[in-house]
Amino acid sequence: MLLLRSLRVGKAAAAPVAAAILAGVLTGAALGAGPYLISQRDREFKPGEIAIRRGETVRFSNDDGELLHHAYLSSDAFSFDSGDQQPGSNFDVVFPVVGEFTVLCGIHPKMKLRVHVTR
Repeated sequence: MLLLRSLRVGKAAAAPVAAAILAGVLTGAALGAGPYLISQRDREFKPGEIAIRRGETVRFSNDDGELLHHAYLSSDAFSFDSGDQQPGSNFDVVFPVVGEFTVLCGIHPKMKLRVHVTR
C-alpha cells in the first residue's frame, strides 16, 4: 500500500490501481523499471537466455575489456543490428513482436542469446 500512498490517490481510486498492479496491467516501464541488461563479457551473452514481454527493451552492454562486439538478429518477424560496439558502450533494442529469437554476435560466432518474447 506504500505505492498507493505515494501516488496520492483517493480511496475510490486505490482499489482499481491496486488491482491493476496485481494483474500486471502496469508494465515494468510504467513502474520505473529499466531495460533488461545483457552483458557481453568473456565472449558470451550473460545471461544466455531471457524471457520478456512484447514491447520491452533489452540493453546490450559491451563489458568485455578491449573486445568489440556486434549483436544482431535477422528473422522474418523482426531484425536489428547494433553495428560494432566499442568496449563500455550500450545498445538498446525494443522487441516489438511475440516469438522465439536467437541474437548472435557478428564477431564471435559462438555467442548466442535466446530471447522468448510473450504478450
